[in-house]
Amino acid sequence: MAMRRVHYENPKMVVGCLVEHDNKVLLCRRKIEPAYGLWTLPAGYLEVGESTAEGASRETLEEACADVEIVSPFAQLDIPLIGQSYIIFRARLKTPNFSPGPESLECALFALDDIPFDSLAFSSIIVTLRMYTEDVRSGSIKFHYCTINKRLGASPSDLRSFDIDNHIAV
Repeated sequence: MAMRRVHYENPKMVVGCLVEHDNKVLLCRRKIEPAYGLWTLPAGYLEVGESTAEGASRETLEEACADVEIVSPFAQLDIPLIGQSYIIFRARLKTPNFSPGPESLECALFALDDIPFDSLAFSSIIVTLRMYTEDVRSGSIKFHYCTINKRLGASPSDLRSFDIDNHIAV
């Protein structure tokens, strides 16, 4: 009797930091595909053996050469269609130093009014920065959960083709 193997395809966990410094946020311009040349928060896939906070700090060090202290969780964003779940932490720079890592063309601090919303890399980053901007302007930063539903048939580069469901802010 042949043994049958079950192959599980589980979602990938993406972790990153929303780094706050002098009322600005740190963004990195991507030096790799997908979304080469577009701006993003420092983020990437969680590795086995690290916590989400450790992974977010590591990704920030790798992409922005920035040593950060995690302040609080800010958002969990699920994207079921592509099997990804994002956890984004608020963080602060331990020292005011940052520079592009091997996956970044440049890194820069942006005032909220100057965030390049037309040149952001991913729907998850657009949603995170929209929620953060609204929170800062309202004077109350919350923790957010939502589902990002990409519209079927939309190309991955079409960043406007999504809806947000189940938004909870506490």
